[in-house]
Amino acid sequence: MVCTVCGNDEFRDSKVLWPRLIAEWNLSSAEVAYIDRQQGTQCTRCGSNLRGIALANAIREVVATAKTLVDFVNTSEARRLRILDINGSSLSATLSVLPLYTRADYPSVDMQSMPYEDDQFDLVLHSDTLEHVPFPIEALRECGRVLSDDGCLCYTVPTIVGRLTRDREGLPPSYHGDSNQGGYDFMVHTEFGADAWTFPIRAGFTSVNINTVSYPDATAITARKKLFIR
Repeated sequence: MVCTVCGNDEFRDSKVLWPRLIAEWNLSSAEVAYIDRQQGTQCTRCGSNLRGIALANAIREVVATAKTLVDFVNTSEARRLRILDINGSSLSATLSVLPLYTRADYPSVDMQSMPYEDDQFDLVLHSDTLEHVPFPIEALRECGRVLSDDGCLCYTVPTIVGRLTRDREGLPPSYHGDSNQGGYDFMVHTEFGADAWTFPIRAGFTSVNINTVSYPDATAITARKKLFIR
């Protein structure tokens, strides 16, 4: 495997899940193993984990480049891209050098009601953020609103592929991040499952593509406002 962010081919593994979260999500041993790989297998050079690499692949497909992300940002095409990066990811340091890059972090920016004009961006990104939003379809609609007509949304969301999505309303609070310091922004509102791809369609996007690094370890969703005609 090669890191498509920086081109490195060396990785390190670590476990990221803890017993309480495993119990709250009713995860099987196989599910624990692939989520640990998704979050805990990292490039030794740039630090990108598998979901970050999946997101990089989604971006590379959208811009139709075979270059690594590190090389792509040095191109004139990249410098013309209007990018909105919501809450950041392992790719943010690489993309932030671009002149039309915008970073939006909670709570200053709520992705369910963003302070940007319609059609303002060519590319909107977020990584493992949607599960923390009370109304994910509203958030995806907002992503579509701020995108240009031929713009794309690329994002990752933790997905348990052997079940359907469920809302955690009425269940005990569950948090990502530091298991001892869960704040509201770490609270999980939605556990995404095999129907995760339907959410951008329900939000008004016209097509969805799924990029994978290693199924089911790491996938990224690309949603387009309209189909490209070439």
